[in-house]
Amino acid sequence: MTTDFCPGYPAPYDALVADYPDVSVYPADGFRVEWGPIFHRGRLDGSASVLVLGQDPAVLETVSRRILVGTAGQRTQGLLTKLGMTRSYTMVNTYLYSVWGQGAADRHVDDPLIAAYRERWLTALIGHNDIRAVLTLGTLAATAFAAWRATADGAAFTGHHAALIHPTYPESASATGQIAKAEATKRLLDNWNAAIPAVSAVIPTPDQPPTGVPYGDDFTAADLTPIPAGDLPAGLPAWMRGARSWAVRTGADPDTKRATITATVPPDARPWM
Repeated sequence: MTTDFCPGYPAPYDALVADYPDVSVYPADGFRVEWGPIFHRGRLDGSASVLVLGQDPAVLETVSRRILVGTAGQRTQGLLTKLGMTRSYTMVNTYLYSVWGQGAADRHVDDPLIAAYRERWLTALIGHNDIRAVLTLGTLAATAFAAWRATADGAAFTGHHAALIHPTYPESASATGQIAKAEATKRLLDNWNAAIPAVSAVIPTPDQPPTGVPYGDDFTAADLTPIPAGDLPAGLPAWMRGARSWAVRTGADPDTKRATITATVPPDARPWM
């Protein structure tokens, strides 16, 4: 049996991952720089026609070393499946590092050195792929993409931009009491349903026929697609690609919790049992 895997970073991306900004650019009081940068997920071979711009990596991303593999990633993968895009996509985040602290994401989106590195990635991806559509996940990503569009490279982009509500908006908005989770989920899915036809229209050759099945009022199991093995580093076990949350930050105080991630093999993936 053979298993697909992400082959790594060819030119011009090899130069980008070799020259990434560190704590001198990403302040430690705003980002979890101690866990290292997490760069992308998806195709870097010139075959991508959809670019997804997310926000920042979370716990599962920190362990798997690829972006958008947790809850947001599973939901985004499901959206790509509805579009018929099972392989021809690529993804980057607004930030290389996980955001730490209230308001840090908004405070730093326009930091010149952070923006400059992000824009190098956007220019490389769009310049080396026939990107027909850019999907931005949340207002932070939309702001970052708009800043790139204001550059000389960005002004030349003629593809479609779909500004989507962030995949975890239902959880974040309901946690603050702004809105009930059910209502927030419906708002998100209505937004995604409205965006699908225009995105589909600009993709001439999807990887497979689009499903044509719109979202309902809530996510179902059919709306979540496992992360493809070909998106992840070689050797990552299959259970890391599913919808379960297999890693969490643990600790009795904020500093310990920031420094500690506990990963647990799911019971049905324990061969000794």
